[in-house]
Amino acid sequence: MRLATGGPNPKRNRKMATQQINIPDIGDFDSVEVIEVLVAEGDVVAVDDSLVTLESDKATMEIPSPVAGKITKVNIKVGDSVAEGDYIFDIEADQAAAEAPKADAEKEEAAKEDAPKASPKAEKPAPAPQEPQVPAANAPSVPKQPVNAQSMGAAYHASPSVRAFARKLGVDLNAVTGTGPKGRIQQNDVEAMIKSVMQGSAAASGQPQGGAGIPSVPEIDFSQFGETETVELGRIKKISGKFLQTAWLNVPHVTQFDESDITEMDAFRKSMKAQAEKAGVKLTPLVFVMKAVVKALQEFPNFNASLSPDGQSIIKKHYYNIGVAVDTPNGLVVPVVRDVDQKGIFDLSKDLMELSAKARDGKLTPADMSGGCFTISSLGGIGGTQFTPIVNAPEVAIMGLSKAKMQPVWNGAEFEPRLVMPFSVSYDHRVIDGAEGVRFTTTVSQYLTDLRQLIL
Repeated sequence: MRLATGGPNPKRNRKMATQQINIPDIGDFDSVEVIEVLVAEGDVVAVDDSLVTLESDKATMEIPSPVAGKITKVNIKVGDSVAEGDYIFDIEADQAAAEAPKADAEKEEAAKEDAPKASPKAEKPAPAPQEPQVPAANAPSVPKQPVNAQSMGAAYHASPSVRAFARKLGVDLNAVTGTGPKGRIQQNDVEAMIKSVMQGSAAASGQPQGGAGIPSVPEIDFSQFGETETVELGRIKKISGKFLQTAWLNVPHVTQFDESDITEMDAFRKSMKAQAEKAGVKLTPLVFVMKAVVKALQEFPNFNASLSPDGQSIIKKHYYNIGVAVDTPNGLVVPVVRDVDQKGIFDLSKDLMELSAKARDGKLTPADMSGGCFTISSLGGIGGTQFTPIVNAPEVAIMGLSKAKMQPVWNGAEFEPRLVMPFSVSYDHRVIDGAEGVRFTTTVSQYLTDLRQLIL
């Protein structure tokens, strides 16, 4: 005898669909290494849960789940190299949830197709490609140097580890012939190139040798002097350290020191505290510095430029994106705030808060850290009097902010207490000379002292 059931079981009747998860748009990268697989078969994930961590030579990024469901197949492992569109997981999701992204994609595609019809205006010329940048650590575009600034999306094919190996040794991968599948460059190809340089064959053909002649620091067994401990550097420091060394070796740095009386600026900032809180933002001195810097960049366009690859001209930029160094538990990163010239102090504060939160959570994307024109590194919240920041090539200048303090300043009749902020600007001496450098810092100082000049 069949027993009567109490009604339909929602779980039993729910339609499930197996959906493939592919690598989404990750920028102009043709090969990115998998450094962490965060889920396993049988795991249940929600929308936007992190599935896998990728690492390029510019950033570490996590790939989120587009739908909720159960992982039924893992098609990647640590050490694999992936690109946009590569299949990485199967997920068993509700059919409605699985079809939602497809519907959204179809709507987007339809919108793209309709866009030209709705806009009969003349097409604008495509913007020139922007050079890739990384936090305080980009490979500079230097003429006739062995380091290739286009580390991703270049004409050659090589894994991130091989690219890092080549950068460390100063080898231009454009000049290396790959012996791997489909011409892929392998580590032994880089080693063969170095051997040929040492033997003089590459030098005879005019191939630059870069930093090959720089002596290395001698290895010492420190344990002979006492107890030691070896701690591996974090991923960000490993990546940025190589680029910092490249920038330091290739860019002729000059640092100009200056200071600004920010008494009135700070008083105005504090007077806006209640209004800022109402807008949901925290108003810091940094946003005022960003506005002053952009105003000065407009007056001194050589600071808002990059040196051309052949070293014979400079590329002046007509956009104003400011990189801001952010201290995180994993190391220093430099997200980029875009179109600073077009935003008010509340909008800039909101952008800074969002980017800083993403930086601390390790969720910055390559897009968040590219396209910068000028970088600001602020250590004022920690301390110090002055420091010399390293230019974030291919940018040509970087500002370092130090801690402001009250000082007695002579006003012509008496000393009065004023809040004075020291700062410095390091710049590429091939593009900017000393006189222009000090004019720039003096101009920034004047704008910070009297904010009213920013509206002139």
